[in-house]
Amino acid sequence: MIRHSGASAIVPILEIPGEEDQVLLIRQYRYAAEGFLYEVPAGRLEAGEPPEACAHRELKEETGYSAGTLIPLTTIFTTPGFTDERIHLFVARGLTSGQSALESDEILEVHPTSIGRALQMIDEGLIIDGKTIVALLLAARSGQSE
Repeated sequence: MIRHSGASAIVPILEIPGEEDQVLLIRQYRYAAEGFLYEVPAGRLEAGEPPEACAHRELKEETGYSAGTLIPLTTIFTTPGFTDERIHLFVARGLTSGQSALESDEILEVHPTSIGRALQMIDEGLIIDGKTIVALLLAARSGQSE
């Protein structure tokens, strides 16, 4: 069994006056997958860090955006057959832009898209990351992505 500190993942909603809201997906190189994956921003909890604080930190580091509001969606196990990792899922609203701070091994780009297109990408097999699929589907179902 692999012990894990947990993580937070965020569905960031960029509200653009007069236009359709955009979900800020990231397209990130994943060494284990040997390629790029579309994902929502996410990252590991630091020791003693609350999930909300991790969500704020990871959103800023990976996209450059800060959230005015975080809305909890749920907490999921990633792969309970071999790890106790739990990911806390959030929707972020009231985004303000800033500067990202990627880690040295992170290769990613921000990919804004509508929630409708993101859901279509799941159906087309373009989004195959589990936490991202769950987070996007829950955000859409709950109305938090509108």
